[in-house]
Amino acid sequence: MSGQFSAENIGHGTPGHTPRPATDHQVTSFVFDAESEQEIAAILAKYPEGRQASGVLPLLYVVQSQMRRESGNAWVPRVAMDAVAARLSMPPIRVYEVATFYLMFNTKPVGRYHLQVCTTTPCWLRGSDDIVAAAKAAAGVSAFEEVSGDGLFSMTEVECLGACANAPILQVNDDYYEDLDGPRTVALIEALRRGEKPERGPTIDRYNSAPVGGRTTLLEEVGERHADGQPGNLPEIEPGASPANV
Repeated sequence: MSGQFSAENIGHGTPGHTPRPATDHQVTSFVFDAESEQEIAAILAKYPEGRQASGVLPLLYVVQSQMRRESGNAWVPRVAMDAVAARLSMPPIRVYEVATFYLMFNTKPVGRYHLQVCTTTPCWLRGSDDIVAAAKAAAGVSAFEEVSGDGLFSMTEVECLGACANAPILQVNDDYYEDLDGPRTVALIEALRRGEKPERGPTIDRYNSAPVGGRTTLLEEVGERHADGQPGNLPEIEPGASPANV
């Protein structure tokens, strides 16, 4: 079989690229562990009998999580795709198609910290080129799809991460780091190298996706909710009082 989604041709699955041969890094066996079995039972209970194939995406996530637990390396080997296919009673080729289509599934080993850089238009306009250059230098990789010599970092280019208001974005494993620039990217990677886990979210002084610099409207206080956007409690309403008069 030699098609794009054949067992011999599974690679990273980046759109627009022919998957690379994966025979040099595949493992020879995979068995779901007890934690995965518990997750699978909960997942498959959501689907009616005969429709279990609809669970292919969450089961691939289960595999990738188990591989991270077992090896510190979150990826989906081909033999695990076969295990998913067997569990869902579907042809293996259908699982290969899904695993190689979506960028969130790694079909070859990645680093302990998988750096996923968004370079689509909003992030590019906000300086994603600086993020790419800083991440390459700090992580010790020279190109996308590469793992650093110490095995700590790998780096891929991804499509829109859906957090454009906080561009540019760097996703590390499952966490978003937002509002980055070159120096903050270097600081983040150096912290990861030290074994630290910086707080995810904005790397500047903003609350979630609130405007940079704070609110510009609705500035008056309401109970304990203030102009910085922090959540609080609305004032209590006296029995019989109209909310409009509070």
